[in-house]
Amino acid sequence: MNLDLLLLLVFLALIAVFYFTHKNKFEIQNKIFALYKTRLGLEWMDKFARRHPKLLKYLAYVGIAVGFFGMVAMFVILIKATFDLLFVPDSLPALAPVLPGIKIAPGLPTLSFLHWIISIFLIAIVHEFSHGVIARVYNIKIKSSGFAFLGPIPAAFVEPDEKKMEKLSVKAQLSILAAGSFSNILLGLLVILLLAFASFFTNSLLEGNGVIVSQVVNDGPLDLSGINNGENITKIDDVSVGTVEEFYNELSKKKPGQEIILQTDKGTSSVVLGEQPKELLKSRGTIGYLGVGVSPASIDYKQEAVGRYGKTALDFIFWLRQLLFWIWVISLGVGLFNLLPLGPVDGGRMFFLGMMTFVGKEKAMKTWKVATVFLLLLLIINLLPWLMKLLRFIFG
Repeated sequence: MNLDLLLLLVFLALIAVFYFTHKNKFEIQNKIFALYKTRLGLEWMDKFARRHPKLLKYLAYVGIAVGFFGMVAMFVILIKATFDLLFVPDSLPALAPVLPGIKIAPGLPTLSFLHWIISIFLIAIVHEFSHGVIARVYNIKIKSSGFAFLGPIPAAFVEPDEKKMEKLSVKAQLSILAAGSFSNILLGLLVILLLAFASFFTNSLLEGNGVIVSQVVNDGPLDLSGINNGENITKIDDVSVGTVEEFYNELSKKKPGQEIILQTDKGTSSVVLGEQPKELLKSRGTIGYLGVGVSPASIDYKQEAVGRYGKTALDFIFWLRQLLFWIWVISLGVGLFNLLPLGPVDGGRMFFLGMMTFVGKEKAMKTWKVATVFLLLLLIINLLPWLMKLLRFIFG
């Protein structure tokens, strides 16, 4: 069995045990949310709100603008992705379940259980803490905080005094509602910057080995030679090329019209190099044109890195880099999803408040309901491919 799936099942079993042993302390809302109320973090929210109230208000106003921009962008993206999914072959759904052991999209690594649980709790805490801080900036009492569960998905929550919150100005209410998603987007941007800087160090620890043909240009010199995607180039003429860098260094010595011998793991072929395409002449000068894209067969730790840090330390360094990657992806995804004008989520409440300002409460309610039903239909369509995968997994 998949280890990440096994850990998820163990985690769910522990949640079930905790729920049934503390059932009287849980509150069920809308028949799907299980809330466990505490007072964790309330003092920190007060302190944070009192320390920088003006700055936080300005940031909250920026959050409103970002929130409505993100709402429109997500709405358009979801409509286009749904259209493509229905009518364009091989299109991918716009949504993916964020669960361990699932490959969310081609080219992305599989989400491990530990990366999932750490990312989810961090992102949920940042989201709800931000709601609570901005609520305290406007002197709204936070009744409780805690964690919640929507099926297998863990979350966090804060419980502001909703009656007092409704008496605030529309701008103040929007500030509180937008704070969670805005903080998730900011966290995502901060982490991607940190990841970019960290990559300068981590990439220096790696080396690519082997030269795999990953792309053959149609009617190019290599295409005419019979060499195919997936073959491993080992020599150019009599010179061994063990890395992509060595391959390009050796190829750069060859001229247009020159015949070279390429040795791969499938055999040997002669290729007459062509003239460089016009768009490549400035960057590649007069070197011969092969018409190929190559990539490493494998990426491994450099031997000097293993000697200096040890393999265990290197594994942990790249585990941390993977964690940063998933925090970025999930934080941005959660922040943008919560901006959808959908039901009771932050974006839905923002949409209703915004519409009510222009068309009144009754028309705003009707528009909000129509938008919610329409978006639920789009979400179901985009999740159907994942449901089909689940059914195939269960029933073989």
